Amino acid sequence: MLSVLDIFKIGLGPSSSHTVGPMRIGKRFIEFAQSKGIVNRIERITIDLHGSLASTGVGHGTDKASLLGLMGMQPDQADPDEAERAFQKTRTDGRLILAGGHEICFDMAEDLRLRPQITPEIHPNEMRIAAYDADGIILTDQTWYSVGGGFIATAQQLSAPAKDDLIDLPTSVPHPFMSATELLAICADQGLSIEQLILVNEDSFRDRQATLVGLDQVWRTMSQCIERGLENVGVLPGGLGVSRRAAKLYQALLGKTSHAEHESLFDWLNVYAMAVNEENAAGGRVVTAPTNGAAGIIPAVIRRYCVSATAIDTDAVHCFLLTAAGIGILYKQRASISGAEMGCQGEVGVACSMAAAGLAAVWGGSNQQIERAAEIGMEHNLGLTCDPVGGLVQIPCIERNAMGAVKAVNAARLALTAADSHKVKLDQVIETMRQTGLDMSRKYKETSEGGLAVNVIEC
Repeated sequence: MLSVLDIFKIGLGPSSSHTVGPMRIGKRFIEFAQSKGIVNRIERITIDLHGSLASTGVGHGTDKASLLGLMGMQPDQADPDEAERAFQKTRTDGRLILAGGHEICFDMAEDLRLRPQITPEIHPNEMRIAAYDADGIILTDQTWYSVGGGFIATAQQLSAPAKDDLIDLPTSVPHPFMSATELLAICADQGLSIEQLILVNEDSFRDRQATLVGLDQVWRTMSQCIERGLENVGVLPGGLGVSRRAAKLYQALLGKTSHAEHESLFDWLNVYAMAVNEENAAGGRVVTAPTNGAAGIIPAVIRRYCVSATAIDTDAVHCFLLTAAGIGILYKQRASISGAEMGCQGEVGVACSMAAAGLAAVWGGSNQQIERAAEIGMEHNLGLTCDPVGGLVQIPCIERNAMGAVKAVNAARLALTAADSHKVKLDQVIETMRQTGLDMSRKYKETSEGGLAVNVIEC
């Protein structure tokens, strides 16, 4: 089973699959070279990006992330400003300092090759790295896949069949579940809420206090991201000329003395979600929730309903994150959270579903109501395409998170106020999302070859 802290990873923007994943791949590659004692023999490294990584790689920062990983930087620890300086120095000097200090020549035009015409068979986000010695002989050649949410895998890992739909990891948990139906049945048998069951499973990964500290760090990072987004102004990088809006909207909200309840709901959710995704678009530190492209939805809902002007309800934050992660695990195991595989239904749709479940739990919903909230959150995001204008995580991504946050709250409300049992189950909607993603045209799955990406004129 996956851990909550696998679902919520701390990293850098703008993309979990195109930034965090490639950065981890680069670091894993250089660690392998170090373990084999061949780093100092390396004279050249080439990086080939295929499929979606090539189509939107530059706009998503894949080129930068790949090099940062080779330098030894980690997504959860790298300082965004330091990372940018290191990348720009490599571009300017044509020299790449690998982890450990060994320096090689690196030509961005020759050694980092974008090949969108290559359609990978295993997963759309394919990355191949090769290292050569002074005679041009290959020292090591590896192919990796960035499969969404910062997760990475080899071809062998993706090709191996998953037993009973479970992701095969070395950590076993006391209550493994393969579906929402089974999750609810185990909870009923054990007399546990979804939050409690997930927390018991987390005890297999680390002691209880370490898990709670990890959850606090996740929320602290989310909260800090909101605060930066509410303060920073200016134009986002990338060439589209998109201006940051969250800070201005926030100041306008602070200046208002009263709101109707529904207006206040929309305004605050909008500003918090947009603050996060503007930071993400600028390459700031965010939490995959479950991806970077959908990173604003869960923080926005938590900030609105678990944090007051004077205090943070830590128990509510823990409840929200644990419950939401339980739903996220289901999507990751039974379908995908990769925009390159599922379109934006696999990112914003999943985040909306997770947030709806988390909020329903905080509001005291039963396990069945929580499952229903998650189902509603996804049902009305089915078919959502991923068509970023200019290959950047800006249009429609930033506003889409605001919309997803509002939908999540409404899904939780609908689930808790419904009088009858619902006809559509979460397992059914997850399978529908998976089938829809498989049927969806490649041009609507993070390639910027269709939809808004081709119908909006770039300025």
